[in-house]
Amino acid sequence: MTTSTQDRQSIESFIISRELTIAAPIQITFEAILDGIGPDVQMPDGKAFPLKIEPWPGGRWYRDLGENAGHLWGQVQVIKPPTLLEICGPLMMSYPAMNHVQYRLKADGDATRLTFCHRAMGLILPEHRDGVATGWQYWLERIGSLAQAKLRKVK
Repeated sequence: MTTSTQDRQSIESFIISRELTIAAPIQITFEAILDGIGPDVQMPDGKAFPLKIEPWPGGRWYRDLGENAGHLWGQVQVIKPPTLLEICGPLMMSYPAMNHVQYRLKADGDATRLTFCHRAMGLILPEHRDGVATGWQYWLERIGSLAQAKLRKVK
């Protein structure tokens, strides 16, 4: 076995936390999260991104490329509709890294308070470490938009 010191990377970690109020009831907001990280997910440039979520304990969150090809992003660790969703796995990182994503919801009158946290550790590439906060901000804002659109349909 040969080990090259120039190929070694150090273990890194990061935490991204966000809180936002979404102008929709908690149940609708929870459904918007599942849609926003599943069938209605899109990238900041507006392109669809084929993610699927199986909303039960142990369910997969994965990028479906068709014909049995894809990328496992994580598995549902905890789901307690409509207040909590936790996912653990590699997410977009196809290398030795572990991520934990948590969506915690609390009813706040007619609105919902969403507390989001993404914790990661491993051999994290700079482009993931540096770009992930922008991506999550976009997805969280999109979840708010999806929740408000669902609310309009209900009314």
